[in-house]
Amino acid sequence: METQIERRPEARRRAFLKSPGRSLLLGGRGLKNYLLNKPLAISFEITHACNANCRHCHLGGPFEENRATARDYGRICRELKPVIAQLSGGEPLLRRDLDDIVREFRVPNRPPYIVITTNAARLTAQRYAQLRQAGVDEFSISLDYPDERHDDFRGIPGLFGKIDGLIKGLSASGDKAITLCCVVQRHNFRDLPRLTELARRWGVRVNFSAYTPLRTHDLDYMISGAELEEFREIALRLLDFRKDHDTVFNTGYAFDNMIRYFERGGFPRCRTGDRFCNVNPDGTFSPCGLIITRHPTLRDLRDKFARTNTCAFCLTSIRSNCEKPLWRSARDMVESL
Repeated sequence: METQIERRPEARRRAFLKSPGRSLLLGGRGLKNYLLNKPLAISFEITHACNANCRHCHLGGPFEENRATARDYGRICRELKPVIAQLSGGEPLLRRDLDDIVREFRVPNRPPYIVITTNAARLTAQRYAQLRQAGVDEFSISLDYPDERHDDFRGIPGLFGKIDGLIKGLSASGDKAITLCCVVQRHNFRDLPRLTELARRWGVRVNFSAYTPLRTHDLDYMISGAELEEFREIALRLLDFRKDHDTVFNTGYAFDNMIRYFERGGFPRCRTGDRFCNVNPDGTFSPCGLIITRHPTLRDLRDKFARTNTCAFCLTSIRSNCEKPLWRSARDMVESL
């Protein structure tokens, strides 16, 4: 049944991809993977090391780990053929061979769509240009507050100013393949309209993802009680903004599910292994970045974890978007063309 948010009309967005032909190829790959029960998105966590100390995360600092080569990751990507190949961590820009990994994934004008998820502390305009040349389609930059509170939340002094300077500096080139990624939690949800307006001024988009306690087991960040109705009203404001500006990535469907997640304290029927999965730094497979396992193949992950998985304690962006029903995915694809 549609809820109050989903019934509100949504604006038609401009194409986020510059090539309509590639958009259709990505859509075709998505339909094929959906019907064949293959992952739509794979997050390659190429390192668990990180230069941040985020309040909502269990990672941070150096990390002793075995790391697969760029060729190893490329082989996995070619075998599984995801629509989206996300390079994440930890902090992926700590890998010295990041450009080589991107080049292994890249197939000019065809899938996969390559995303780097980063805190941007090491992302300069020069590094941005190098990675774009290597084949990166989009940078997903974490941003939790529309001001210097972000520095404290991520444990990196001056980080907000650096992100501000980077994005403004890219304006001259006209190339800002950036989406801000904001983890929604009880201490920042009232700032979401300000953050959305900031994204509009910067000329980028913003994608909201729900906080999960799986990393730190801290329930203080969960939105609950009377705050839920306030969050619902803010979500409606963001959707109104979305009708007039190509800024907010999330649809009413996504916000509805996010509200249900906070209401219930979880979201059942996780489809890890079928709709999405993670590849660890050493090339083995995990259900996600929150539950680390060492399955040698995707089939092993499916047989030994996914088939009996009852975890309901997240609604990350990758899960939210990959678990959409086919009719919803098709509708969103049409809106993007």
